Amino acid sequence: MAFCPNCGASTTGRFCGTCGATIQPDGGTPPPPPPGQSTGAGASQMPDNMAGALCYLLGPITGILFLVMEPYSRKREIRFHAWQSTLLFGGLMAASIALSMFSVFLPGFIAVLLGFLMLFASVASFAAWLFLMFQTYNGQKVVLPVIGPIAEQKA
Repeated sequence: MAFCPNCGASTTGRFCGTCGATIQPDGGTPPPPPPGQSTGAGASQMPDNMAGALCYLLGPITGILFLVMEPYSRKREIRFHAWQSTLLFGGLMAASIALSMFSVFLPGFIAVLLGFLMLFASVASFAAWLFLMFQTYNGQKVVLPVIGPIAEQKA
């Protein structure tokens, strides 16, 4: 079956029945892919905004994953989000572990206050996680105060 090189319609003859273009004897070219699809090696690649948002999904785990996964490791914007996610949530996890270990040695009242502080920090980090994923998915870059410039340097 031959295809029109101009409009991609299937043809049987020397002229396209849709647009009237001349068909080459070799059969023309295959039809173009439908809108929204691509061909070749990059066909399974997700959009940059989706990849950037997924950098935050599991904190440092997905951040590191996107830093080493091709072709995302070559894109500056995705590398920024991966570094920011790794630094932010990795740091929060390390601080949480350290505070939990430290609270064992504190007197009862102070340990309870530290527990409430850690609960507040957990709720705030959950809100930050949702905010960063939402903003990144919508194509807006959020640069956090201390971690953001470091992530930009590393990206």
